Amino acid sequence: MTGRYYEEFEIGETIEHERRRTISESDNQQFCDMTMNQQPLHLDAAFAADTEFGERLVNGLYTLSLAVGISIPETTDGTIVANLSYDDVEHPEPVFHGDTIRVQSTVTDKRETSDGERGIVTMHVEVFKVNDPDEPLVCEFDRTVLSLKREHAEG
Repeated sequence: MTGRYYEEFEIGETIEHERRRTISESDNQQFCDMTMNQQPLHLDAAFAADTEFGERLVNGLYTLSLAVGISIPETTDGTIVANLSYDDVEHPEPVFHGDTIRVQSTVTDKRETSDGERGIVTMHVEVFKVNDPDEPLVCEFDRTVLSLKREHAEG
């Protein structure tokens, strides 16, 4: 377990996540298949070639899900009760097969629950494309979690 307990989160702190991921065509295909999303912009090269993007886009929900997964070890691995919400999701730039992403989370809010036994933590998660020299922001969202407090965690 490497996650943080409620007390260990500091408002304003930015957590740079070490892991990165290069997204393959197979990753995108499998995610679309599992979620039954057959949008041709994600799957059909000929269709996508005729769009403003010129090629297939990685499913935005995969990018969001991957960002959450990448962030887990340094945030909530083993210390979370539940994910409460994902809010204000934006995809300002496209992600393509072969792009490598990195993720960072900034703690924006935290408060104890009414019983004082747990805490609610909100993080602003940002995803950047690192194989582009400008490292454009490709996805951002707010993730709110119900976190264990160290003193109330089961030993």
